Amino acid sequence: MTTGFLHHESYLWHDTRSAGLYLPAGGMVQPGEHAENPETKRRLRSLLEVSGVMDHLVQLAPRPATEDEVLRFHTRDYIESLKTMSAGNGGMAGEGTPFGPGSWEIALLSTGGVIRALDAVVEGEVDNAYALVRPPGHHAEKDEGRGFCMLGNAVIAIKHAQAVHGLGRVATVDWDVHHGNGTEHGFYDDPSVLTISIHQDDNFPTGSGKLEDRGEGAGEGYNINVPLPPGSGHDAYVATFEQVVAPALRAFKPDLIVVPSGFDASIYDPLGRMMATSETYRRMTEILMATAAEVCGGRLMMCHEGGYSVAYVPFCGLAVMEVMSGANSGVEDPFYAAASSDGGGGIMPHQAAVVDAAAAVASAIT
Repeated sequence: MTTGFLHHESYLWHDTRSAGLYLPAGGMVQPGEHAENPETKRRLRSLLEVSGVMDHLVQLAPRPATEDEVLRFHTRDYIESLKTMSAGNGGMAGEGTPFGPGSWEIALLSTGGVIRALDAVVEGEVDNAYALVRPPGHHAEKDEGRGFCMLGNAVIAIKHAQAVHGLGRVATVDWDVHHGNGTEHGFYDDPSVLTISIHQDDNFPTGSGKLEDRGEGAGEGYNINVPLPPGSGHDAYVATFEQVVAPALRAFKPDLIVVPSGFDASIYDPLGRMMATSETYRRMTEILMATAAEVCGGRLMMCHEGGYSVAYVPFCGLAVMEVMSGANSGVEDPFYAAASSDGGGGIMPHQAAVVDAAAAVASAIT
């Protein structure tokens, strides 16, 4: 098993400005660090190195996405506005998406990094890959940024895979705690891309990611939302992967699986109210890897999205990378004993009801 890993120091230089968690500083909001800051990504990469897992990974170098690649999803007016603001003093890409000077170029490198990781998998350079990029992408829509996301990294990479590599079917499995509205937006009427989002019900964007939102036109039935209730933990997530994700992937038979990977469903995340642990991410990855081996020769690419617990994101990421690469670091999650005893282990009846309803949607996939 060969696993690619892609990162670049420039990703950490993307400036999200002073904030109180995610609110702009000003008025009664004292200036502080924005929740979407470099530290979680820096510490994840550092733990991979210190644990020894990095020694087992194939290093991939990003390249900037071209404007033509970005235009496969975004409008010309939107990207011109980003370029203009980035060349000045920065600005707002959209709802909750501040950025500073030079972030347009960093966003292009982030999107290009995801494309590079995808290329490496599709071309057989590696078996699977993880792109630790920033800014994230799964909330960006064609004509606006949202939720810290400037460009739709996964959407653009998938469109590249279909246009350049001739891939037919591609599946996305988004486990970020927030709904993958941007990815849904990119393929809502497209039966060639199966979009699955497992998220906290009605967290962000408000009103988005409902069970009944199943696609439209030719794409009807190829969009699956699993809006888990707040408080869902390990068993609810594993049940979702066993009863919804794996059966849907087996029925759809994609050529490639793309995972917008957010670690904000963890028990310690400040922007979510879920109770997943590092072992939850480990088990979800095991299920995905086994299913990918069955349906698409193991071709799996993950691109980094959210996750805002500076202390805990690295251990969730380490669990994922150990499974993807087959490298056992021997490092134990020092938070696991406390995290696993805080009441989120079992699946409650109201959580199981959502999983059952989503499984019924998945059963109709052809």
